[in-house]
Amino acid sequence: MSPAYRGANQAGTVVAVVADIMALILGLWILMYLLDANRANSLVQFVHDAANWLAGWSHDLFTFDAAWARVVAGYGLAAVVYLFVGHVIANRMHRH
Repeated sequence: MSPAYRGANQAGTVVAVVADIMALILGLWILMYLLDANRANSLVQFVHDAANWLAGWSHDLFTFDAAWARVVAGYGLAAVVYLFVGHVIANRMHRH
């Protein structure tokens, strides 16, 4: 295995892991929201702030009447996009 291939393989793995972590944060916020987590808690605040930053482009994209549906759709869409795009990029890096 050539060093360039090994480097691309490792870079692809890093891209996939970063995409997974981003989706995990968004999914964790959805779960915390649905379970009505204490927003005064530092961990909940951190996850909420990180999720807001990650889903800034999809936050309140949908106008459902129920707040829980807006959260699930907006943050869920961002999580799915990050997973899909991150793994597509990682797979392309693994091939080359």
